[in-house]
Formats: sequence, structure tokens, C-alpha cells
Amino acid sequence: MKKKYCTAIVLAAGRGKRMKTTVHKQYLLLAGKPILYYGLKAFQDSDLIDEIVLVAGTGEETYCRERFVEEYHFTKVKKIVTGGAERYHSVWNALKETRDEGYVFIHDGARPFVDGAILNRVYEEVKKCKACVVGMPVKDTIKLVDENGFVADTPPRDRLWTVQTPQVFETALVREAYARMMKEGLVGVTDDAMVVEGMMGFPVKLVEGSYENIKITTPEDLEMGEAFCRRGGTL
Repeated sequence: MKKKYCTAIVLAAGRGKRMKTTVHKQYLLLAGKPILYYGLKAFQDSDLIDEIVLVAGTGEETYCRERFVEEYHFTKVKKIVTGGAERYHSVWNALKETRDEGYVFIHDGARPFVDGAILNRVYEEVKKCKACVVGMPVKDTIKLVDENGFVADTPPRDRLWTVQTPQVFETALVREAYARMMKEGLVGVTDDAMVVEGMMGFPVKLVEGSYENIKITTPEDLEMGEAFCRRGGTL
């Protein structure tokens, strides 16, 4: 079966307020290189990915082109688009620039530990299911609380996953889902699976990622990322 065209959307428009720094989290250094570098490199190196659409913050388009595309020779980055006020605005801006065919991998630029094995697993599943999300089963017991902080429910742990990226979809499916959402003006959307589930009523398959595929959001995450790098011999 011939491989379909695959586009990676890499989101790098976030401000990262929880990092408590004036530098946007995706630009902070991890093992001597910007966090954003690692995700871009994973897609650049993957034989699955034909094109990368990089989403930059407002006014940071030239910086991203010079600092990442040109400096590291990320030749698969064909377009740099401007992000929006919320994550879903940024995804929508990028989706409008993708081809109609194939699959799209939507990835947070602050997740530096995505690798070829994860991309291969999710690609094999999206060919069957059209909608897949990378994640991992939770290790801890999860409590659902009420508005006063008291336990309302304890969901069975074996049914709970933490959701990661990339989130991968048939391009036409996710684009239509986003088009409907933007038309209806919905808010409170935190990931792409919610859009496909809610707008299209389409089931989304969970695919195993990695417990190391963390999102660098806080200073503690950055310390953990440095530890992963040291163990892997990056430092």
C-alpha cells in the first residue's frame, strides 16, 4: 500500500506562563539546544513526514525561520504560519495551509522527546482508524472532585490515559471538524481529539507513546527533561 502524504503541524506559539520566565518555553535550552529543535528534528528525520508547518507566535515568524529552519537546515518546514489567541486557533490557522490529502500529525513544540518509534506506531494505527492520539495509561489513582474539593468519584485506573501529542488524523476529517467548531464558536477546547469527537462524533484511538514524552511546562519539567537527556547521552 502506497504511503499517503503526511504533514506535521508543530505548535510553537505558546507563551508558557507557568515556566515563570520571559523566554517562551519552547525556546528555552535543553541539553544545549532549544526545546523546539528536538520535535522539529524528529519530524525532519522521519521517512513518514513529507512536510512540516511550523506555527509561530505573532511577530516571531522571522525568528523561527532564521533560528530553526535555516540554522538547523530543517528543509521539510515548507510554511511558517502565525498562531492565534488559543491553541485551537493556532491549529486551525495551520490546517488551512495543509494539503487536502493524507494525514496530519499535530504536535506541541514543547514536547521534545517524541521519536521515530512513536511516529511509526501512530501512523500504522491512523491508517486503520483515521483518528489517533498518543498517550499512556496513568500510574496513579485519579480522583474526580466536586466544586468544594471533595471526592465525587474514583474512575477505574485501568481505563484512564494521559494524553500526549502528536495527535494524528486523516486531514480531511480533522479539517472539517475544526471548520465546524470555528463556525459554532466553541471555547474550552484543550486538544484536537475533543474537536473530532465533539464535532464529528468520530471515535479516536489511543496509541502508546512514552512516559518520557513529556510536555515542558514548568521548571520541574525542564529539570526532568535534562535528566532524560543525560541518561540518553545527549549531554
